[in-house]
Amino acid sequence: MPEFLDLHGRTSKALRAAADEGMRRHGLHLGQNHLLAALWERDGRTPGEIAAEVNVTTPTVVKMATRMAAAGLLTRRRDERDNRLVRLWLTDQGRALREPVEAERRALEEAVLADLTAAEREHLMTALAKIHQAAAAVLGGSVTTS
Repeated sequence: MPEFLDLHGRTSKALRAAADEGMRRHGLHLGQNHLLAALWERDGRTPGEIAAEVNVTTPTVVKMATRMAAAGLLTRRRDERDNRLVRLWLTDQGRALREPVEAERRALEEAVLADLTAAEREHLMTALAKIHQAAAAVLGGSVTTS
């Protein structure tokens, strides 16, 4: 296996496991934090809008929202102007997770980057952005660049 792909794969798995552990401390499954973040940015979005933003399918968001509604983190309501649309709205419990979840993510980022100098961090972010763009191009642009 090519060296970069091997190291990237191992790194991705380790970061995913660490992020999952952090989210579980707040009663979330990995990925649910992204749905919450989309609603923290703008509450009342449709599942399709969120899916496009976080680069997953609409059924994935619907399934996740079902679990999160059962956990009391959000509610579903029909759109006032278009009854065909369902919008997702945060509950107080969902809004209250913003600071602890964002703090958890900041702490993980700081922990994994702690041994890097400021210059190394800057180079890493620049290199990862270029790699992400190249990977998106390989896939025909189907990966978000943000």
